[in-house]
Amino acid sequence: MQLSRIAVAGASGLIGSALVRSLTADGHEVVRLVRREPRDGEVRWDPEAGRVDTAGLAGCDAVVNLAGAGVGSRRWTEAYKKRIHDSRVNGTSALARAVASLDEPPKVFVNGSAMGYYGETGDRIVDESSPAGEGFLPELCVAWEAAAAPAQEAGVRTALPRTGLVVGRGGGAWGKLFPLFEAGLGGRMGDGGQYWSFIALHDEVAAIRHLLETDGLSGPFNLTAPEPLTNREITEAMGRVLHRPTLFSVPSPVLRAVLGEMAGDVLGSARVRPTRLLESGFTFAFPDIEGAIRAA
Repeated sequence: MQLSRIAVAGASGLIGSALVRSLTADGHEVVRLVRREPRDGEVRWDPEAGRVDTAGLAGCDAVVNLAGAGVGSRRWTEAYKKRIHDSRVNGTSALARAVASLDEPPKVFVNGSAMGYYGETGDRIVDESSPAGEGFLPELCVAWEAAAAPAQEAGVRTALPRTGLVVGRGGGAWGKLFPLFEAGLGGRMGDGGQYWSFIALHDEVAAIRHLLETDGLSGPFNLTAPEPLTNREITEAMGRVLHRPTLFSVPSPVLRAVLGEMAGDVLGSARVRPTRLLESGFTFAFPDIEGAIRAA
């Protein structure tokens, strides 16, 4: 599919900024959605209030929504959980309604989601055919994806990338892990047996572009490397690549005391495979953890 003008919400985040760099490098015009007074090439919106300047989306071939308050940015108070929810669900709903209302809607709407959809999976392998789990994150992801329905109902091809733990230096979980490991303070979390489904930032961007540019791809796609690893295995790989010891460990009770409810996301196991993404013909540049760490 030929695209030339693409609107991106969440363009300043780890994934969004890398996506914008990739798109602009290939000659696409990127329209950024911003909360402040817009400048040239920007559109004003307020995701939590559910407002967007619809006119600013006119002429866009695609809309990508990666916006949302950081899940790991702070302790999950009830107020912050509401902010996490509203920034995603209300923002998605506003964008989907705006897309659906255009006289000439974009060809595709790619709306971010997360592997948190599946909740705690233990050793059980899950893919896009698996049901949602239970708890705050699964319920959030279900509502988040459902909020994209107006675009889909208007005939806009709608893809829902369920992103795993992105291996990158500029943010997310690995943005916090790299400094710890480089200082020789890295180690496993809890017993280290929980599965972490990761993806290199390079592959995350390439997969989003694959969803944007490949006709017929709609619905959920897991954006995770083909083989999830345990936290223990990832810890060992970080030590090997960075040439640092990994003697430290953070016991589960300490994590729960420090992080509160969010500790369940760190200690929980998510063994997620990207079945539909692989079936669609996508090829990972960094399918293994050591390659992903080196790429970062």
